Amino acid sequence: MRTLLHWIGWGVVASIALQLFFVGRIAMMAVVDPQSTAFQRSEAWRIASEKDTLRWRQQWVPYNQIADSLKRAVIVSEDDAFANHDGVQWDALEKAWAKNAKTEERAARQRAATGKPIKLVGGSTITQQLAKNLLLSGERTLLRKGQEFVLTLLLEAFLSKQRILEIYLNNVEWGEGVFGAEAAAQHYFRKPAARLSAFESARLAVMLPRPKFFERLPNSAYLSGRASVIVARMGNAVLP
Repeated sequence: MRTLLHWIGWGVVASIALQLFFVGRIAMMAVVDPQSTAFQRSEAWRIASEKDTLRWRQQWVPYNQIADSLKRAVIVSEDDAFANHDGVQWDALEKAWAKNAKTEERAARQRAATGKPIKLVGGSTITQQLAKNLLLSGERTLLRKGQEFVLTLLLEAFLSKQRILEIYLNNVEWGEGVFGAEAAAQHYFRKPAARLSAFESARLAVMLPRPKFFERLPNSAYLSGRASVIVARMGNAVLP
């Protein structure tokens, strides 16, 4: 029993130390631009191990050097209540969980019949996506999801909405080894992020859930059609 309590005690200490580490990292991000994210490091390792050369595009640019049209397009596409929520949209998350629960049986049947799983619906905000990509692994467990919620609340507590969006736009994936708004603008349109048009911004926003897929299909009818919808809604986006 004493041995068990000993290990439980060390587990609690390690957990507290980890949370303090996260607090320190996030607090520093208020003034220091993060050099990389956990997801980027994982991708760099994957690409380097699978290919002969590591093709990597990323360049940090300040918030005011990213076109407002891209900020609006990403908010409309990914998180239309970004400026107003506390990091988590509980209603959207509850609806996503309810819908996913209903598809679990169909997903199992589809996997058995075709080998292809049904795509589950997400309810993540921009802040949650940033929390996950910055500091966490890609595994999907209840423990990791719980840590994501903690990091989301820490990001909202220590950073302004503008800073959260700035870090997100400079680190989000837009293709194989393409990270951040500046790299994406140069890669797809041969221009800086500050000069993106409304339609170009909308196309980039549509790519976000599946950037590698749409990188291979730049002339996708869905990409163009969905981009037109986002352009029409961009006037309603509230910028931080």
